[in-house]
Amino acid sequence: MKKIDFKKPVSSWVKLGIWTLIFVLFIIWVGNYWWLFLYPIIFDIFITKIIPWTFWKRYKDTNKTLYTIFSWVDAIVFALIAVYFINLYLFQNYQIPTSSLEQTLKVGDFLFVSKCSYGPRIPNTPLSFPLVQNTFPWGMKSYIEKPQWEYKRLKGFDTIESGDIVVFNFPAGDTVPLKCNNPDYYTLCYLHSGYKWLQDSIMPYKVYNAIMQKGRKNVHSLESEYGEIIYRPVDKRENYVKRCVGLPGETIELRNSILYVNGKEFKNAPGVQYNYLVQTNGNMLNIEKLHKIGISTGEVSMIDPQTTAVYLSEIGMTPQNEGNWGYIYSMALTDEALKELKKTAIIKQIVKEKVIEGYNSPIYPLPYTNKWDRDNYGPLWIPSAGSSIELTEDNIIRYERCIVNYEGNTLEYKNGKAILNGEESTSYTFKYDYYWMMGDNRHNSADSRMWGFVPETHIVGRPVFVWLSLDRDVDWFKGKIRWSRFFRNAER
Repeated sequence: MKKIDFKKPVSSWVKLGIWTLIFVLFIIWVGNYWWLFLYPIIFDIFITKIIPWTFWKRYKDTNKTLYTIFSWVDAIVFALIAVYFINLYLFQNYQIPTSSLEQTLKVGDFLFVSKCSYGPRIPNTPLSFPLVQNTFPWGMKSYIEKPQWEYKRLKGFDTIESGDIVVFNFPAGDTVPLKCNNPDYYTLCYLHSGYKWLQDSIMPYKVYNAIMQKGRKNVHSLESEYGEIIYRPVDKRENYVKRCVGLPGETIELRNSILYVNGKEFKNAPGVQYNYLVQTNGNMLNIEKLHKIGISTGEVSMIDPQTTAVYLSEIGMTPQNEGNWGYIYSMALTDEALKELKKTAIIKQIVKEKVIEGYNSPIYPLPYTNKWDRDNYGPLWIPSAGSSIELTEDNIIRYERCIVNYEGNTLEYKNGKAILNGEESTSYTFKYDYYWMMGDNRHNSADSRMWGFVPETHIVGRPVFVWLSLDRDVDWFKGKIRWSRFFRNAER
């Protein structure tokens, strides 16, 4: 047996001391002392060296090919391990894919997302490839589903406050048709149920269950259109970014597009915008000029008045002389952009888009689709950990997804009674805090109005700053790189 030599240079003991301190602090932070069983490996690397971790270095002069190969392997393995832990516990990169937060965060912004702000989660799915959310570019899963660990969050520097921009895992992304990301699976089932409920009515829970079963059957039968339908663990669901406008225990409501929290009007961020229909006097708008006043030209589209004349009339627009509508554009505008656009000489009228009967999209909860809409919604109470609700039919419709999908219970409603985990129950106490997330681009944002509450288990982190920004509306040689946005605060 090889004799262990503890007589090592001072530098080796200093390195061991530094890594020991880092390791111990990490264990204290994580709160899992099973990690201590790995300490002998650290000690061996610096002191005992029983395992020949760097055996390949002895071949530097005798076998350069072997030396080169293992040098690269050593560097790659170290980099992957380092990136895995950094991405898991400290920060990650996130790219803005949609315009839901225009103008605060623009399409093409790359964000530095801090996981320490709200506390990093212990991974639900520990066996996964770093820097890949759920699939490799060639389509294969980037993780192994087992083992699955229970939800646990480490202590962070801060807590989520009203108005914070937050990155989170998509709550409705647990069941995913691989060929269809939008709308989500549950909305697809609703749309494929073929059922239409009466306007201004709330669908009974029994009817809702029946039509959703029919919708699921229809969606699963269309594999050629929607692809294989899979389940994804919480931490492997797509990342979304929205603004938190409702905290646990608060009540949110929208009245004519205006957001109220606990009955008080919510103070919007400067970048909040709505969709408007813009009618000219017969001349076309200059797209470049729109871009200069801060309008995202990627969001501008032309409306055909011949096919939308009824809708245009219902929202208050009028044709010009002899029934000529002129040119009509749909675009998202902030208050500032709206003021600037009104100064344009060729503008005849500007009307905010409205949801009218027959034009509503599915919203959360789905039985309320014909009762609420994106501009007139609620009031709806946001659950908080430790709070309780009565298990009435209406409450089950509103909170079933929280109770079943996020908190792991079974729930049925039969003959006017709630059956919770196999037993009759009259109330339920929530395990987690929930949040209400909305986009600043209010009419072009798929947010909590469509898929509901965001549980604390899905929170990823806080965007800190923009480290790169590419403008999708211009070419590389015409200012595609938005230098002015580099290192910009992600919440302004």
